[in-house]
Amino acid sequence: MPALIYKNDPHYIRPLNKDIEEVFDEKKNKAFRHGEADRWLLLDENDQCIGRIAAFVNKKYKNKGDDQKTGGIGFFECINNPEAAHMLFDQAKEWLQQRGMEAMDGPINFGERDRWWGLVVEGFKPPIYLMNYNPPYYKFLFENYGFRIFFNQVCWELDVHTTLHEKFSILNKKYEEDPDYSARYIRKNEAGKFAHDFSKVYNKAWASHEGNKQMKEDVALKLFQSMKPVMDEKLIWFVYYKDEPIAFWLNLPELNQLFRHFNGKFGLIEKLRFLWMKWKGKNDRFTGIVFGVSPEYQGMGVDYYMIMQGAKVMQQQTGYKVLELQWQGDFNPKMLNISKHIGAHQSRLLTTYRYLFDRNKEFKRHPILN
Repeated sequence: MPALIYKNDPHYIRPLNKDIEEVFDEKKNKAFRHGEADRWLLLDENDQCIGRIAAFVNKKYKNKGDDQKTGGIGFFECINNPEAAHMLFDQAKEWLQQRGMEAMDGPINFGERDRWWGLVVEGFKPPIYLMNYNPPYYKFLFENYGFRIFFNQVCWELDVHTTLHEKFSILNKKYEEDPDYSARYIRKNEAGKFAHDFSKVYNKAWASHEGNKQMKEDVALKLFQSMKPVMDEKLIWFVYYKDEPIAFWLNLPELNQLFRHFNGKFGLIEKLRFLWMKWKGKNDRFTGIVFGVSPEYQGMGVDYYMIMQGAKVMQQQTGYKVLELQWQGDFNPKMLNISKHIGAHQSRLLTTYRYLFDRNKEFKRHPILN
């Protein structure tokens, strides 16, 4: 169905079929352990598909300050027709109400927030891997139905060879001269060690945030092993204090630069082409996936030290030209400020919308994080 919507859009990159299918595969998506999902197609009078939508209930899905049960919708596609969009939204709403939900957020993923999350409202350029993409008119379809902005998702772009602010150099020098601190990029042959270090910092820095949970070491190891085929060691950094991990910065090559040639397929031929293009260095962009600093070291400049150490290696020893940061919620001013301070500029804006089923209830945006 998306082929109809995007047939004349030069920026569209078709997602890999397997990445979409896995969302709705009960054997592969752990969200089915505590939730359920359903999908619908909308056909016109000639039995032509003109829209689609998915709805899901996830007992683990909760945002700070929520005082109602909230379900999700996603994987929405529709022709430029408000009546058609309303029919899809109504179907999802009815299904969610039957399951006790009092609101719906969308477009979101049935699972983790690092993929298929939010509607593009600014910066209609080729999407990065696992990021939503849509025509500009979808904004009207959502808002015309009654959805309101729950939070905005800011994406940033940075020239790899940007000269960082003097403050980075000052803090970098401070930690470089302290033998108790060290920064290093990972080694693939030490995946177990770095998975352990990652889970340790992640559980301190992120697990307390809504929608996140403690990451077991074996889960972290599986994550690192799954990244191995596409991982560039010089893009993943850790900071240590007396050999204890206190910060990490995880980046990956931007895979959609390669996957855009595969039209959603990833069979044997595509895998061979992928390896060949990767070997030939046909990727000059990378993506910031996640960044974390243990709470006791936040605000001390450890993050500046890590970025400066990483930047020197990336600038001198790799062929990357552009870094794009994964979205940061407008409710998280600390993260937004880090992006501003490194000299990044906003590359695109996505929106997570919310629709309250009780139209008389007071609407509240996502609260600001301290």
